[in-house]
Amino acid sequence: MLALAASPTLAQVKRGEPPITAITQTSGGPIEPARAALHLEHVDLAIEVFPDTNRLEGTATLTLTTSDPQTQLLIDLDKNLPVSALSVDGKALRPGQWSNPEGRLAITLPRPLKAGGRAEVRIVYGGTPHVAVRAPWDDGIVWAKTPGERKPWVATTAEGYGCDLFWPCLDFPKGEPDTVDLHITVPAGLKAPANGTLKGIEKLADGRTTWNWHARSPNPYSVAIDVAPYEEVSGIYLSRFGPKIPMNYWYLPGREAKATALFQEFAPTMDFYESVIGPYPWYDEKVGVVETPHLGMEHQTINAYGNNYKKTPSGFDEIFQHELGHEWFGNQMSAANWDDYWLHEGYAQYMQPLYGRWREGEARYATMMDEFRLQIRNSAPIVSGRIMTEEEVYEEANGGPGQDIYVKGAWVLHTLRNLIGDDKFFEVTRRLVYGRPDPKPGNFKPRFSSTPEYIQIVNQVTGKDMNWFFDIYLKEAALPELIETRTGDTLSLKWKTPHDKPFPLPIEVQVDGKTRLVAMTGGTATLNVPAAAHVVVDPDSRVLRRSEVVEAFQKQSMRM
Repeated sequence: MLALAASPTLAQVKRGEPPITAITQTSGGPIEPARAALHLEHVDLAIEVFPDTNRLEGTATLTLTTSDPQTQLLIDLDKNLPVSALSVDGKALRPGQWSNPEGRLAITLPRPLKAGGRAEVRIVYGGTPHVAVRAPWDDGIVWAKTPGERKPWVATTAEGYGCDLFWPCLDFPKGEPDTVDLHITVPAGLKAPANGTLKGIEKLADGRTTWNWHARSPNPYSVAIDVAPYEEVSGIYLSRFGPKIPMNYWYLPGREAKATALFQEFAPTMDFYESVIGPYPWYDEKVGVVETPHLGMEHQTINAYGNNYKKTPSGFDEIFQHELGHEWFGNQMSAANWDDYWLHEGYAQYMQPLYGRWREGEARYATMMDEFRLQIRNSAPIVSGRIMTEEEVYEEANGGPGQDIYVKGAWVLHTLRNLIGDDKFFEVTRRLVYGRPDPKPGNFKPRFSSTPEYIQIVNQVTGKDMNWFFDIYLKEAALPELIETRTGDTLSLKWKTPHDKPFPLPIEVQVDGKTRLVAMTGGTATLNVPAAAHVVVDPDSRVLRRSEVVEAFQKQSMRM
């Protein structure tokens, strides 16, 4: 997902009707044992889109197992999409055997389900889905029109409020299904690119078409509907690891030249990620991007792109590059708890200056990192240590770290890389993403991770106890401050940290143009420096620390 934007106005909120309940608006957080015991083996999801009336009609067949006994099933579904029929293992239920007053569909099972048991639940539903207020920062469906011909242009976003906005699902990260078959039916003249591999297009008698897709292990929120009179540019990426991977970009008519230029970024960006991280996780499906009426979102193998082909000094499309990064950080490796959201966004954000460095060198990297530094707010710790909802983390108004999971997360990774070196940093990253240091197509699967596991990986790879590093940078809001004192020929350095926590982070000191790394054992150091010498501490900005200059700039910017 993208960094935060301004909050929506009241008028925009009103345009987001029909409203949703607090349950539907909540994604993740503490999960009741009965729901946590459920696992989706397979989802067959048939949805027909009616742009003229802003409606959806769907049939979802959920094949699920349970690790605990169940007498009822709790499935997340927005109550704006009422259920008209429901069956369990082929047996139709009476209307009184299910209810959905607040957005959590409660299904009374015709027979108890034992631990280890399996059930097939078929749910027929439909209605007017919640409209996204300000996609992608608020979620729902976007009913737009293409420029010029004013044809339907439809898209979904669901990361904040969750998958239940348009299909019956388990709306928490580990609710991820093993496989999904999508069948999206659209009016004549429209196309419906989606997740995974295209299995075929059925042409119906009245001109409608049904687009059939098969995907493995999509995040619940990354299952996406995109509908428009798309045109397509395609090609093949020859992976560094062997596979020939289809690349597809679906774009609006009339934008061929700009679309072709963006498509030319696909292969080099893939090469960057494969060279520094490892194999593209969905090598057996596709690299897919679709033009949307909102800015962007990491919808697995069908990433949303709506940046209108804007150019930046970096020389590459940062929205496309960021969302593609989520195929590794968010889709292949997923946070089981939204409290660890920084593993998605901090890494995806950090991949931007690393790509700038890969393309142009250190000057571009430093410039991009400086832009991020000015955005760090330090309003809350990046990691709280408790189970969180997506909105609790993403919204500063809810007491969460907000955009710091992006920009501060990137600076934490920058500081870590400079501390442990590139070889160890990228081994840590590979172990995080793939669960192993030697990923190759076929020897890894999608995985869940967490901040505690990440710290264990860093400790394992470095052979050191690095908990002190993360105790400050992730678990405290305030940044460490380096106190510098010069007395005669002596330079004293001392780390000042929240709650006086230990912080033995070494620091570079440049004296009259010569730089050396100073150990800060115990958080302090004393150097003999001639009184007349010119001293610059951390001359290459390798360390994230408090800056009064940055704070003054931020205060001034807020007043302007």
